[in-house]
Amino acid sequence: MPRRSKGPRLWLRRPRKDRAGRTIGQATWIIIDGNKHVATGCAAGEAERAQRRLSEHIAQKYEPTRTERALERIDIADVLSIYYDDVCARVADPGKVVSQLQRLNAYWGGKPLASVTGAACRDYTQQRGTDAGARRDLETLRAAINHHAREGLHRGVVRVTLPPRRPPRQRFLSRDEVAHLIWAAWRAREVQTVHRGPDLGQRRKTAKRPLAHIARFILLAVYTGTRASAIAAASTVRAEGRSFVDLDAGIFYRLAQGKTETNKRQPPVPIPPRLLAHLRRWHVKGIVGDRFIEWNGASVASIRTGFRSAVSKAGLSGKVTPHTLRHTAATWLMQAGVDLWEAAGFLGMSVQILERVYGHHHPAHLRNAARAIGYWRNPAAQSLAIPLVMPSEAPPLVPQAVEMIGGPGRTRTCNQIVMSDRL
Repeated sequence: MPRRSKGPRLWLRRPRKDRAGRTIGQATWIIIDGNKHVATGCAAGEAERAQRRLSEHIAQKYEPTRTERALERIDIADVLSIYYDDVCARVADPGKVVSQLQRLNAYWGGKPLASVTGAACRDYTQQRGTDAGARRDLETLRAAINHHAREGLHRGVVRVTLPPRRPPRQRFLSRDEVAHLIWAAWRAREVQTVHRGPDLGQRRKTAKRPLAHIARFILLAVYTGTRASAIAAASTVRAEGRSFVDLDAGIFYRLAQGKTETNKRQPPVPIPPRLLAHLRRWHVKGIVGDRFIEWNGASVASIRTGFRSAVSKAGLSGKVTPHTLRHTAATWLMQAGVDLWEAAGFLGMSVQILERVYGHHHPAHLRNAARAIGYWRNPAAQSLAIPLVMPSEAPPLVPQAVEMIGGPGRTRTCNQIVMSDRL
C-alpha cells in the first residue's frame, strides 16, 4: 500500500561542496511537493520569507472544485476563490475587491455555504465594526454567491442579510459658502520660519500658494458635479488613466481612458461657459500643465488633506468633504428647476436616485398637492372645510297632475296644457 503524501513542505538543503571540501553553494530553503523540488531563493536565515513562498505555492496550486454540490459541502472559500479568478480582473478597482475578499475569507473561510444566515451576517457586521464597511463587504459576498449560482455550481437559495443603508447626506453648500471656500483656498499663503538675520525664528508668509490647486478643484467640482477621482485625473492630453478635457469642443470626458465603466456613471458632459473660460485661461497662461489639478508641478492622487485645510480656513460648519461639492451641484440644479432627466444625465446618476435624494429641493416638488389642499375649485369633490351654515333641506318633489283626454293616446301633463293655453 503506497504511503500517504505529506503535501508541500519546506526543506533546508545543506550547503554544497566540491570534492576538495570547498563550499560552492549556500544552504537554501527548498519546497518539496511530491517528486518536485521548487526553489524559493531564500537562504538559511530567511525562514519567514520561505514560509511565505510556501504559502504562495500552495495557493497557486490549489484550484476550487467546479462541480455542482450541496450547500453543506461547498466551502465559502471556494466560492470567493472562483469569484476572484473569474471576475476580479474585470472590475474597475481590483485592489479594493482583493481587500474585501481577504476580510471575507478570514471570517467565512472554512465554513459551508449553508452557514450564510441572517445571524451570521449580523455577527460579521459586529466584528467588522462599521455598518457601511460591512455592507460593502457583504455585497461582495452576495455577488460571489450569485456568480457561483450562475455558473451552475449550486442550486439552493442563499440570502445575504445586509445591514441597513445609512441615510443620504443632506449637507450642501450655499453659493456664499462656496465663495468663502474658494477665497480661503486661493488666499492661503505658505508660512516659513526665518533661519538667519535679525528676524531669526520669526514666521513669515511667502508668495507661494499651497492651496491653489484646491481652488481649481472646487470650481471643477461645483460646475460639473464630477467625483474627485475624475477631477484629479482631468488633463488636456489624451492618455491612459486620464480624463480628457476637450477645450476646443468644451466637453469633459470624465471616464479615464482604459478604465472600465461601473455603476458610478461618468458620461461625457458639456463644460459650463464660465468654467470653460477659466480652463482655457489656465491652459493658455501656463498656470497648469498637462493636468488641471497639480501641486508643485506633479499630479495629485488625493486632495483630502488640502481640502480639509481649506474648509478649516473658511470656517465652514458641519462635515464638509470633497463629495459634498457633488451634493452641492445636484442641489443647485434642483433648486434651479432643471428637468430631472437632464440633471441626472449631467451628473451621471439615475433619475431614481436624483429624485429620492435631491428631489425635495426642486421648486415643483409637491407644489400641486400644496396648492390643491388650500383652494376649493371643484364643487363636485368633497371639501375638507366645514361650513358654518348648514344648507336647508330641499322641498319634496310633487308629482305633476295628469289630465286624461280621450283615452291612453291623449294623455297630457299640466305643463303641456299651460303651453297650449288650454288651462
